[in-house]
Amino acid sequence: MTLIWDMEIDFLIIGQGLAGTSLAYRLEQEGKRVILFDQPENNKSSRVAAGLYNPVTGRKMVKSWKAELLFPEIEPFYRELEKASGRSFLTGEKIYRPFLSIEEQNEWMGHSSDPAIAMFVDHIHTESQYPEMNDAFGGVLLKMSGWLNINEFLDGMADYFGARIRLEGFEEERLEKTDDGWRYGDILAKNLVYCNGLGAWKSRFFHYLPFAPVKGEILEVEQDFDPGFIANRGVFRVRLDKGIYRVGSTYTWHDLEIGPTEAAKNEILGKLQELVKVPVNSVRSHKTGIRPATKDRKPFLGKHPLEDSVYIFNGFGAKGVSLVPFFSKMMTRFLIKSDPIIAEVDIARYFKYI
Repeated sequence: MTLIWDMEIDFLIIGQGLAGTSLAYRLEQEGKRVILFDQPENNKSSRVAAGLYNPVTGRKMVKSWKAELLFPEIEPFYRELEKASGRSFLTGEKIYRPFLSIEEQNEWMGHSSDPAIAMFVDHIHTESQYPEMNDAFGGVLLKMSGWLNINEFLDGMADYFGARIRLEGFEEERLEKTDDGWRYGDILAKNLVYCNGLGAWKSRFFHYLPFAPVKGEILEVEQDFDPGFIANRGVFRVRLDKGIYRVGSTYTWHDLEIGPTEAAKNEILGKLQELVKVPVNSVRSHKTGIRPATKDRKPFLGKHPLEDSVYIFNGFGAKGVSLVPFFSKMMTRFLIKSDPIIAEVDIARYFKYI
């Protein structure tokens, strides 16, 4: 007779992208036993992402949702993971956003008196600072900003977890419910957490959630002019190496299965020219990924309405780098202490659709 020795764990985390990695780390710090299932090729949306964290976003240059709560968590969390993994993957860097009009400049002079916005403002310039840029009306220099090298982050944390990651596809049909949780091969897990991006949409547990996948395209270009900050208006421009910049990104809700497109490339280059006047010497790469965004642009956190031990931590879209540190702490407290999840992100907002 063959004996089966179960590996008993507290949480089986499905997906080692940005969300799954961060949640697994926090759970382990609370003394929980964790196993992650991951196929690295399925992390394309994470690995292609720019990794930008920017407290002021959009065409109208408004404060990011809950930035005053989210952004103080970002750098301490990723610095802790750098120390744990022995890798460097976070670059704190200011962001310069040119004004498009004197009216916008005046509006931002007013914003500077609002504490919720002023905490992110390093300086407001009322005249052009750089002949190489289209900033005739000056611009706002932002702080508490920068970018995460997501590939280095994921690789470093994969090394950190080591054998606690199973590099194989997760096959939901192999799950067996038991009195003690869930059996999956040699694993007996008390709880399941779906952190696998759009893969959760195919799950029998979370197929009802309104994911709204968004395709994004991004370039790496050779270009002169290194101002020592991230330029951001229409597109972002992040320095990767001397004379090498990552530029993007596009957003499209159609043609999700089509790879990199010439139209998106031209759109990015056109907006870059509107931001930085210096010509592009060459385009080194052109990549695309599908972001696991949601219909209301808020992430999915919470427990399945019928299965007490099945959870989701997902749907972070293009702003995952800034959202995940704060919400992974909230999710960990919910999983361990049953602390509440705020209604804006709790999947209970969609239970009526089941």
